[in-house]
Amino acid sequence: MAKEKIIIDTDPGIDDAVALAIAVFSDKLDVKLITTVAGNVALDKVTSNALKLLTFWNKKIPVARGAERPLIEEYIDASHVHGQSGLAGFDFPEPDTALLCAEHAVEKMRHVIMAEDKITLAAIGPLTNIALLFAMYPEVKPHISRLVMMGGSLTRGNRGVMSEFNFATDPHAAKMVFDSGVPLVMADLDIGRKASIPGTDIEKIKGFGKTGAMLYALLKKYRSGTFETGLRMYDSCALAYILKPELFTAAQVFADIELSGTLTSGCSVVDMDGFLQKKANTTVFTDVDVPAFRLWFTEVLSKCD
Repeated sequence: MAKEKIIIDTDPGIDDAVALAIAVFSDKLDVKLITTVAGNVALDKVTSNALKLLTFWNKKIPVARGAERPLIEEYIDASHVHGQSGLAGFDFPEPDTALLCAEHAVEKMRHVIMAEDKITLAAIGPLTNIALLFAMYPEVKPHISRLVMMGGSLTRGNRGVMSEFNFATDPHAAKMVFDSGVPLVMADLDIGRKASIPGTDIEKIKGFGKTGAMLYALLKKYRSGTFETGLRMYDSCALAYILKPELFTAAQVFADIELSGTLTSGCSVVDMDGFLQKKANTTVFTDVDVPAFRLWFTEVLSKCD
């Protein structure tokens, strides 16, 4: 079976590192490009982190630097969750800078996408690069089979009262993406919270070779959940949907981003009951088989070496 071609737009970030491990070692995915965006920490740091991870894994995947700030909003990072470097807890080798592309992420994405008949985009950070891509080069849209995003919420937020971090970091970019007409999949905050990984499973990861030991060291410093209550692997839910969609229950709905609400800017408005009478534009997750997800998670990480 042919591998699914994919571009990953990311802001590593500890949970991004786990998701990248799943993607680059998968025998079902052909990762054509990794692009970086300011999110969990600043652009220079997330770009360095992507290069460090690929160097650690000896994976020759090109990396392209993207947007260093949101389109309009002030940039605020999440270093309180991921550490000042974004990958607190492990000393990586010096990164292989030969993997870094000269082109901006948007330009490089366009070149890669237009060379393919169909390709999947996975966006596990703020959507700034993706919005710029669609605005500057709308001709890429027919080549995108789907955009799978980690972001948004059906209920409450983790950056604001009603807003999830990735969408709230650049709500205007998120709005542009939801208006794009590209097939969208939203791996939301609620599912990431439900599909947490307990400390007993994290302890197993420590024994999964050098990648397991590295990820375990990072997860010991991760501040989204605890070993007692479970660590939230938000970004891995997006990759899980690409690789094993039967883990999730999903619905086809209309979704949009609130920009003008004084208390709700960046909120993902997901019309589960059809009140807005608008055509569905997004697949959203409504449930996850938690035991099966946890089993899948540990199984795939055991093969990441």
